[in-house]
Amino acid sequence: EARLANIAEEIFKEINQDTVDFVPNYDGSTEEPVLLPTRFPAILVNSNQGIAVGMANNIPSFNLNEVCDATIEYLRKPSSNPIDLMPAPDFAGGGQLLYNPEKMAEIYDTGRGTFRLRAKYRVLPKERMIEIYEIPNTSTVEGIIDDISKLVREDKLKDITDIRDETDLNGLRLTIDYRRNADPEQLMMKLFRSTGLENRFACNFTMLIKGRPLLMSVKDIIIAWVDFRRESVVRATNHRIREIDEKLHLLYALEKILLDIDEAIRIVRQTEKEADVVANLSKH
Repeated sequence: EARLANIAEEIFKEINQDTVDFVPNYDGSTEEPVLLPTRFPAILVNSNQGIAVGMANNIPSFNLNEVCDATIEYLRKPSSNPIDLMPAPDFAGGGQLLYNPEKMAEIYDTGRGTFRLRAKYRVLPKERMIEIYEIPNTSTVEGIIDDISKLVREDKLKDITDIRDETDLNGLRLTIDYRRNADPEQLMMKLFRSTGLENRFACNFTMLIKGRPLLMSVKDIIIAWVDFRRESVVRATNHRIREIDEKLHLLYALEKILLDIDEAIRIVRQTEKEADVVANLSKH
């Protein structure tokens, strides 16, 4: 069972207003939208990973507020740089991004590049424990436990006595017990180098724009979304105009009836068949 969050309304809200094209689904039994009429640049907010023949993409998630602020700033000042308002990706699962300003600027400008994500932890010296409470989104708890267990079995890590997954409703918790004489900070540095507690994230901002694969910068993505959103607003407005036009003749007819209600009553009374009432009223 699943329930959409309130923010999902901003993605589906105008789907019945001719804002996007529909095509037959896989078996032709119904139709599905080619795109969703999202009211914010969702491609930057929801992490996206895709593979295809000869191409792929890997787009990290960014903070929703920062993306909206950067988009608004672009609308106000087209020469603005998104990195000023959204300085780095923001992963829902947490973790610590090792920030390099030059490399991050390159990623924003070219759509390609890598950065490193590292787990967050706290040391409990009295219990001789290390609690890991956030991990890179490219890693799993099971994979990290396997990596550490393998290092212990191969006698490459002698300072760890136990490792447990204590994740519960309060959140992720991976607990590592270390020996009395061990230095927990040095131990973590070893683990970062050798396990999934630290991973690289390779960015590839390739996406389909009007059916064409393009490698895009972050600003290019915002510009493309603004163009898409502008088209969606125009289509929604035209849809509402068509709906009004379809109802307008009914309002004109109602006006004529109200201006000569006695004549309308006479026509209704003299019409023998109920199915002919509307036709007879239209003739007059």
